[in-house]
Amino acid sequence: MFGDLRRSRRVAYTAAFIGLITLGGWISVPFVPVPFTLQTFFVLLAAAVMKRDAVIPVALYVALGALGLPVFHNGIAGFGVLLGPTGGYLLGFIPAVLLAGILYESDVAALRIAGLAGAAVLILLCGATWLIVSTGMAPAAALIIGMAVFLPGEAVKVGAVYLVGRQLP
Repeated sequence: MFGDLRRSRRVAYTAAFIGLITLGGWISVPFVPVPFTLQTFFVLLAAAVMKRDAVIPVALYVALGALGLPVFHNGIAGFGVLLGPTGGYLLGFIPAVLLAGILYESDVAALRIAGLAGAAVLILLCGATWLIVSTGMAPAAALIIGMAVFLPGEAVKVGAVYLVGRQLP
């Protein structure tokens, strides 16, 4: 890594975003069956900072949690979390951050915002779909409880990430 600034930044950002996404899981408001957290804010921020490389810390975050490190919301861990009601959201982080990161490579503001918004919706769709599978919840209920209630908060997160991302290199 000596002398390779791009690789050094990627490693530093990867460590930082794993920590920030973990911290975002501790900032939560209990809700059934899935809590409100700030994890998605940091997932989207990773895309704004790292572009398509943001898939690295997000995938590592999910893998570390599945392997037993207490990184998921409120310090829970293990593969069983991915099989529970929150698993779809956690696994949805990976394709969502890739989508947002690729679109964030553009200098066009509308594409950047669309990438962030699309990523937020993709996370919620993955989560709602997994709620149907993991809990047996009716599709309409899963869309309301697992997606619709989160949309206003996600819109605020998307706006905040975009504003912060504009100030970063």
